[in-house]
Amino acid sequence: MFSGWRSAFYFHIASTLLGMATKTPFIHADFLLQTTSAQQLYHGYAAAAPIIDYHCHLPPEDVARNRRFTDMSDIWLESDHYKWRALRTNGIDERRITGNAPAREKFQAWAETVPKCLRNPLYHWTHLELNRPFGLNDRVLDASSAEHVWQHGNALLATEAFSARGIMKQMNVVAVCTTDDPIESLEHHRALRAEQAAGSGFTCQMRPTWRPDKLLTIDDPIAFNAWIDRLAEVTGSDIRDLDHLRQALQTRHQFFHDTGCRLSDHGMETIYAELYTEAQVKAAFATARQGGSLDALAVARFRSCMLYEG
Repeated sequence: MFSGWRSAFYFHIASTLLGMATKTPFIHADFLLQTTSAQQLYHGYAAAAPIIDYHCHLPPEDVARNRRFTDMSDIWLESDHYKWRALRTNGIDERRITGNAPAREKFQAWAETVPKCLRNPLYHWTHLELNRPFGLNDRVLDASSAEHVWQHGNALLATEAFSARGIMKQMNVVAVCTTDDPIESLEHHRALRAEQAAGSGFTCQMRPTWRPDKLLTIDDPIAFNAWIDRLAEVTGSDIRDLDHLRQALQTRHQFFHDTGCRLSDHGMETIYAELYTEAQVKAAFATARQGGSLDALAVARFRSCMLYEG
């Protein structure tokens, strides 16, 4: 383990010295574009193209309310589980990750962690984000540069151009699809659509996607039944059997469609395609609703049915 960190450290020093010697910043216009063809394709075609993001984790409320971020910790570290994982791997106390430590202290912990992320995409992502939209490419983020980055970033975040919508405009985002559980109210999607219909001037489309991951948790009867009960509540129905479940899902599916949803989004490690009969799936659902456990085949049959039917 230590030899790996040592190699990463030496590589970091070499990269820094090389950049100093050539006067080329770490992030530059042709970063990762190693051939002439790549440069032509990116600069001639891709760079100016609008962004249509079919899968994102932007909180719909942030876009609908045009959130203004307090500081660099607020926008960068509040909910980024990739950064949290790196911080924990680096031995950072949870108080300085998701705990009650001051924002500046959390940012410092991240700055101290970044050099150890070399050869991990987080290292490149961090500096790409500092370059755009924050305009910083003259230094790498580490313990010594943290204060400068903190002050520079916070000054920009105080401007309208760095509100949630302002950043989306800077990036030429024309459409984003959020990830939404079927039981969610979609209130922020509806609020933004109403505002845009009234001529708000913000033209980026924000659409929900159908993300029914919890529908597939039938292998965990407690979690599964809690979610089914919530589905019953939001649809005003009594989900006693598989047919009632289908009706409730159809109700929510229509609601999502009416709110602009056109895509489904699934977080699965396996694509289920087990052969099943109606009787088998009904029996599996009945067992789960009674709090019983299912074997792997019954679970796979139920999941296959739910994926096939939508």
